[in-house]
Amino acid sequence: MPTGRMSGNITQDWEPVVLRRTKPKAADLKSTKAVNQALRTGAPVETVRKAAAGTNRKDSAAAAPARKLDETTEPAALDRVAGEVRAVIQKARVAKGWSQAELAKRINERAQVVQEYESGKAVPVQAVLAKMERALEVKLRGKAVGAPATAGSK
Repeated sequence: MPTGRMSGNITQDWEPVVLRRTKPKAADLKSTKAVNQALRTGAPVETVRKAAAGTNRKDSAAAAPARKLDETTEPAALDRVAGEVRAVIQKARVAKGWSQAELAKRINERAQVVQEYESGKAVPVQAVLAKMERALEVKLRGKAVGAPATAGSK
């Protein structure tokens, strides 16, 4: 009669499960906690400082070859409005009693363009200079800069 216990050999019919730890991720290995633990245990730790890490500076050595290449193929700097032309524009405008904005409106340009021409920051464009010559009735191009423009001249 059965007593509640099974008699005979008891066998296990499932496979054993082996749990393994996952490998740590690269970001976890770079944390200060992981680095300090490795230092304490004596494990090898490699530290490399990047050239501009943590700064807002660009590496000027890397930009030098590109700049050198550009300088060989293109002119170093564009010509700006000459000082004589700047003065003539300003004197003619003041003589007519115009503001920079008024001159800009008459030549159909922005006021910033006139301001850049008078300050010498603009790269001279022949079309803009021609418009200014007509509006101010003064020569701004050629050898006779500052001479009154005649009705037939461009």
